[in-house]
Amino acid sequence: MADKIPTYAEFWPFYLREHAKPLTRVLHYIGTFLSLWFLLIAVGAGGWWWLAVPLSGYAFAWAAHFTVEKNKPATFTYPLWSLVSDYRMFFLWFAGRLDKHLKAAGVATR
Repeated sequence: MADKIPTYAEFWPFYLREHAKPLTRVLHYIGTFLSLWFLLIAVGAGGWWWLAVPLSGYAFAWAAHFTVEKNKPATFTYPLWSLVSDYRMFFLWFAGRLDKHLKAAGVATR
């Protein structure tokens, strides 16, 4: 497939543009936070908690893409890069450093 993005450096701005709407990002943050929370529980308790880790993250993210952003989740084409980018976006947002990346990708921040 010739139109696939060849490098992660090129993928990152694409990923941010696919998350242009603030509500999309908020829903991703909720899912990412829950996935981390459930990961901590799963490490200690095991069992069905392991299933909650990916389900919580993907449920919120995919709901955001299908209902808010109205686009196809990048996970379908770039599963590993999307997973890395989701956590990268979350931690950059948490640290107050995401706006610079959004602006560089051409995404309005306010």
